Amino acid sequence: MPHPKFCQVCATPLEWIALMEDGGPKERLRCPNCGHTHWNNPTPVLAAIVEYRGQVLLARNAAWPGKMFALITGFMEAGETPEEGIAREVKEETNLDVSATKLVGAYDFQRMNQIIIAYHVVADGEVKLSPELVDYRLYDLPDLRCWPAGTGYALADWLRTRGHEPVFFTAAENEERRRGLNLPPEEPKHGS
Repeated sequence: MPHPKFCQVCATPLEWIALMEDGGPKERLRCPNCGHTHWNNPTPVLAAIVEYRGQVLLARNAAWPGKMFALITGFMEAGETPEEGIAREVKEETNLDVSATKLVGAYDFQRMNQIIIAYHVVADGEVKLSPELVDYRLYDLPDLRCWPAGTGYALADWLRTRGHEPVFFTAAENEERRRGLNLPPEEPKHGS
């Protein structure tokens, strides 16, 4: 993700400045005028393995190629717990109501400077996709394929808890699945 160019406090151009921190000297973008530090902490992203009527729902974002389906994801908002946030995201993106939520784990997604907090949720209702999503598919557990990125690892970990050894897309299959996906580094997309 691109770094800011100007101080959030006084609008002075930021510079890479090394200062002593708890772990020793650390170079960060800092303001030479007021001393403000741009910490560049990872953004929390929530992900849901949506169990819907005994199957897993994967969705396709409108910006993605036709073969690319992934978990329901979204940014955590201020003032909500991760559990509230994932229930909100599932409702907003699929119209489904979450009745059970269980943490799967936390996964780094350094390319986008995100930390993914993944949940397994049980949901019901009538699927109505948000404009952000254009398609969805339902999978039986043995038919799920995992992808070599943050949410794909979460899906793999969850499958193991269900007694299924995960099968990952090969490098060639994953490249084909992602063909046409152009994510500018400054624009995070859901479904990492």
